[in-house]
Amino acid sequence: MAFAPKSADEIAALRRAGQLVAHTFRTIQPLIRPGVSLLDLDAAAEAFIREQGADPAYVGYRGFPKTICVAVNEGICHGIPSRKRLSSGDIVGIDIGVRLEGVYGDACVTYPVGEVSPKAKRLLKVAWNSLLVGLAAVKPGGHIGDIGAAIQGLAEPAGYGVVAEYLGHGLGRQLHEEGADVPHVGRAGSGPRMVPGMVFTVEPMINAGRPETQLLKDGWTVVTRDRSLSAQFEHTVLVTENGHELLSAGTVHPGELGIDLPQAA
Repeated sequence: MAFAPKSADEIAALRRAGQLVAHTFRTIQPLIRPGVSLLDLDAAAEAFIREQGADPAYVGYRGFPKTICVAVNEGICHGIPSRKRLSSGDIVGIDIGVRLEGVYGDACVTYPVGEVSPKAKRLLKVAWNSLLVGLAAVKPGGHIGDIGAAIQGLAEPAGYGVVAEYLGHGLGRQLHEEGADVPHVGRAGSGPRMVPGMVFTVEPMINAGRPETQLLKDGWTVVTRDRSLSAQFEHTVLVTENGHELLSAGTVHPGELGIDLPQAA
């Protein structure tokens, strides 16, 4: 059933999976600097996840070959790690998923590499704040459409494009639960009503230019059609009796990105 509330045992396991994702980000974050290759980051993430007795969620998922998804500069999502080395001024989105105790955790952070341009810093700030307003809309009695409406209402008036094709999703014993989509654009009051026990991701992808996307020939990497910069932040969230809980809390402390950003609640 789409967006079916999870049991107490499932929520406890999802909380542990989400925290493993957060710890994986904390482990690889010091490596994200000019000169590091995307394959080095992938190998570090895989080693840490397996050392904790878990499995990388993306390896083999619909044929995806690596542990992390990467998105450099104009990349939006689903990029395959390669020998490419990061340079100062790049921004790189890293998406990590794990499978632990039969359930999944999932989150994404976009990092500045070295010193980035004011344009890139502003994009990261808008993308982060887009996530925060989307999360603020997660509460019992609200509608899934409230999330996308809040994101769209923040990013578009600021001059940014919100990617519509790629969505947040319910997760639990499946990485992407069928019929449990979370759009990042939309109309308030539309979509399923949120109830305690629902678990899903909020993961807006914000473009510095137009919102249109292009899938590259590798069949995975998605980039901005106009080749503008793109940034994404993602958390896994649980609807609670009084609001929400971030199951992947602690992926990054915003101040560590070198940008003045508020902490997620």
